[in-house]
Amino acid sequence: MDNLLKVALAQISPVWLNKNATLQKIEATIKEAAKEKAELVVFGEALLPGYPFWLALTNGAAWNLKINKALHAHYVRNSIQIEDGELDAICKLAKANKLAIYLGMIERAKDRGGHSLYCSLVYIDQNGETKSVHRKLQPTYDERLTWAPGDGNGLQVHPLKQFTVGGLNCWENWMPLPRTALYGQGENLHIAVWPGSEHNTKDITRFIARESRSFVISVSSLMRKEDFPVGTPFLSEILKEAPDVLANGGSCIAGPDGEWLIEPVLHKEGLICYTLDINRVYEERQNFDPVGHYSRPDVTKLIVNRERQSTVEIED
Repeated sequence: MDNLLKVALAQISPVWLNKNATLQKIEATIKEAAKEKAELVVFGEALLPGYPFWLALTNGAAWNLKINKALHAHYVRNSIQIEDGELDAICKLAKANKLAIYLGMIERAKDRGGHSLYCSLVYIDQNGETKSVHRKLQPTYDERLTWAPGDGNGLQVHPLKQFTVGGLNCWENWMPLPRTALYGQGENLHIAVWPGSEHNTKDITRFIARESRSFVISVSSLMRKEDFPVGTPFLSEILKEAPDVLANGGSCIAGPDGEWLIEPVLHKEGLICYTLDINRVYEERQNFDPVGHYSRPDVTKLIVNRERQSTVEIED
């Protein structure tokens, strides 16, 4: 039935800063979601190959420290270049299982020179095609020490059965204008990805659902001391400062009335599955629609620049 959509929230840990091992874990999770007959699977922010937790543990803002340079270089080597086909195996799994995917990853973008890193949210459709790559508009606080700011190119929505899906990274979900950019394109299933922890997801998930009258899926990763793999540069220094739990999950789903369908799930690794019914969106839009009958575009209107930004424009 096209009005129903089975979703799977992949609350897993990365094999931290190990690109190949994390890709293998993601692929295994997609296969597991396919066995559950999921039609959309969502992974947390920066899962591939992991969130830059070291910045808070190694005096990350200090100038010219070897530990921070070495960890950044390690991060660059383990980031993803989509143009080189590094997501091809995931795309093939999506197509083979008719499964759409939202994946949080660190992108080393060739169209920006290939050396800076972007926190990107990739949407792969059920035909295995990469439809959008949203680079986080504004890295948060210490993230700016390792991630570059993105652009509006990825502020896109996508059809999925009778749903229209869109997504944002972490604190972008607190930004009213990017949210509005997605609402205005017809979004009724909002994907919010996070590095982890219910302090991020427990309030904003329900707020966005109530504001937009949409389903909202928040997906977080897990990160524990044991998830730092042997071979990580300066591992002993990181572990000395790291708490036992750096990200406790908090993945959840709110319905279009802002009430919980699945409350934040903590400290549990694996898939969280639920079936959504688009009719609930139509019911709740009866009394409020932020970009339809309850909007005043003659008074306030948003302009969105979706041009992919690059330093160089080549004319041969």
